[in-house]
Amino acid sequence: MKNTLTASEKRHFLEIVEGFKDAHILVIGDFILDQFVWGSVSRISPEAPVPVVDVKRESFMPGGSLNVAHNIRSLKGVSYPCGVVGRDLYGRMLVKTMRRQGIETGGIIYDATRPTTLKTRVIAHSQQMVRFDREKTEDISRADLNKILKFVKQQIKDIDVVILEDYGKGVMQPFLLREVVKLAHRNRKPVLVDPKEKHFDYYRGVTCITPNRKEAYGGYERIIGPWRETPVLEQVGWRLMKKLNLESVLITLGEDGMALFEKNKKITRIPTAAREVYDVSGAGDTVIATLALALAAGAKMREAAKISNLAAGIVVGKLGTATVTPEELKDAVRKA
Repeated sequence: MKNTLTASEKRHFLEIVEGFKDAHILVIGDFILDQFVWGSVSRISPEAPVPVVDVKRESFMPGGSLNVAHNIRSLKGVSYPCGVVGRDLYGRMLVKTMRRQGIETGGIIYDATRPTTLKTRVIAHSQQMVRFDREKTEDISRADLNKILKFVKQQIKDIDVVILEDYGKGVMQPFLLREVVKLAHRNRKPVLVDPKEKHFDYYRGVTCITPNRKEAYGGYERIIGPWRETPVLEQVGWRLMKKLNLESVLITLGEDGMALFEKNKKITRIPTAAREVYDVSGAGDTVIATLALALAAGAKMREAAKISNLAAGIVVGKLGTATVTPEELKDAVRKA
């Protein structure tokens, strides 16, 4: 990839990445426990035409909004995740994985009426064979929402950026969004949202949303209405900004990089930084985590978007839901 940053930009970006260690990010969203079952396949079952996986090992990782917290932790920032887990075995396992990875656990809301969301992936020869989801996706209770708001009020003065991570598992509701945005505006804290298509009309007044192309078009159709002719990307970005009263929209475009829309500014096209793409799972989490850290470290939105693009270029070159280290990101800045 040809050089895209000037020498002065590289120096400035390296200073921003160095500042990640002083950043404090509040992450609100759906907590998920990711289970990975690793094995090999050498035969087909005699019972049905399906592969038989010889299981070798299992591993557990914090997923959903906790993968954002994990990304922040990996980049040396401090995150304060807040979400709901069940009072069950998987809830205890999820808390254990958080502690093992140095993720703060003070924002956990326990709810005995809900199971902890579990996603089980069976992987053989580096290939995902099947995924099982065990979850309850109905809205969490008003009592749980009030507990989340109480935690937000306790943390809001001491954090730099708020991330709302919407996986559609019941946490993101209009009441919660309105109250969090109100608190953030009052305390002058940016609010970033990793959106869900069906919830786009919830995100009014936030600082930035970070949809991928599919989510952006799906959200556009949801809040603007069906189109006769497919709109171009520029129409989608600007209309979303205007309709939702946003300061910016960052649309991730896979191999085409990113497009950043900012109020009263021209669109910024950012070419992809990926050299090889092995796995895009979790790349959106890396983008919003890095974006928040960069903003907390004093970057302008355009600078933060470029740095998050570099981080995404690293993580898609790794297998599985992965994270980025400051050293890897600094190396990417130097080579950009």
